[in-house]
Amino acid sequence: MKLIDTIYVEEEVIKHPRTETILKRFRNARHVTIGRYGEVFNKRSQNFRLQKTQPALILARKHSGRVLKTPEGFGIGAKNNFYFAHMLNCLYDCRYCFLQGMYSSANYVLFVNFEEFDADIHATIHRFKKEAVTFFSGYDCDSLAFESISGFATHIIPIFRHYPSAILEFRTKSTAIRSLEKITPASNCVIAFSLIPHAMSKVLEPNVSSIQKRIDTLKKLADLGWKIGLRFDPLICGKDWRGHYKHLFETVFMSIPNNSIHSVSYGPLRFPKAVFRNVSRLYPEEKLFAGLLSQKDGMFSYRSELEEEMSSFCQKSFAKFVPKSIVFRCASDKNQGE
Repeated sequence: MKLIDTIYVEEEVIKHPRTETILKRFRNARHVTIGRYGEVFNKRSQNFRLQKTQPALILARKHSGRVLKTPEGFGIGAKNNFYFAHMLNCLYDCRYCFLQGMYSSANYVLFVNFEEFDADIHATIHRFKKEAVTFFSGYDCDSLAFESISGFATHIIPIFRHYPSAILEFRTKSTAIRSLEKITPASNCVIAFSLIPHAMSKVLEPNVSSIQKRIDTLKKLADLGWKIGLRFDPLICGKDWRGHYKHLFETVFMSIPNNSIHSVSYGPLRFPKAVFRNVSRLYPEEKLFAGLLSQKDGMFSYRSELEEEMSSFCQKSFAKFVPKSIVFRCASDKNQGE
C-alpha cells in the first residue's frame, strides 16, 4: 500500500470513533477538514494518473445509497443481488478495471458510518424475508485491500451469521488476510479472488500480488474453512490465450479442495461506452484497448464469435472440475459509468 500523506475529513465525521482511530494511525499525514467529500473528489480538471501515484484518503459519511442493486448480469445465481458502496476506488491499478474510467479522482473515499450500512443491510434482508439475497463487497473497491485500515469486513461478517438465507461475497486480489485468519469462518460468507493468467497479470495488474500468491492464499483460506469463489473475469484474449487459461484453470482447481468452492464465474473483457472512452484516454498507449475491441449495444467488447469461443472453452474446462450448477457467466450493464 502506498503511504498516505494527506487525509481529508468531513466535519460531520471528525469526531467519529472510526475517524479518530484512522487519524491516530496516520499521525504524520496532513489532515485537512472539509465540508463534503465531493469538494475534493468531484473537482474538475483532476489528473487521475498523477493522483494514482500518491492518492489521498477521504473520510466521509455516506448519506444514502449505501446498499444498491447490482447491475444486470452481475451475480452468482441469486435473484436478489446487492452491493455495498462503503468505499470508492481501489488500491490497485489493473488496466482492465472499470474503476480506471469511473471517477475523475483517484483518491480513496472511505465512508466511516458503518452502523448505517448495518441498518440498511438488516432492512434489505427483512424485505425479502426467506428469499435468497446475495450481497457483494468489492464493486467500487477491492474488498480486503484496505481491511487493515477500515476493518469493514470484520465489522460486517457478524451480521450475516444471523441470516443463513443471505450470502456475503468479498471480492478481492489482496493476500493480506490476517483479519480473516483471526475469526471463525461464516458458512454463508464467500471469499472470491479475481484471477487471470500469470503472463497477463504481470503486464495488466501492476502492484498486485502474483497469481501464485493469490492461489496460495485461496488454499490457506479453504484450509481454514472459508468458502471460496473463483472469478475469472475478465477473460482476456491474447497470444496463446487457450494455453494460458488451461494452465491457470488446472493450477487453481488442483490447488483448492473441491468442497470448498462455492461458485465459479467468468466474463469476457467489456467496458460500458462511457468508461471505455475515459480509460482509453487515460492510457492511450495500452494495447489492451486496441484491435479486438469494438462497440456494440452501448458496450466495447470482443466480437460475439470470439466471446462465445472463450465462453465455450471455459465451460468445457470447468466441467472437468466442478458441477455446472455453480458456474455463472457475468455480463455488464451498458449504463454502468454513465
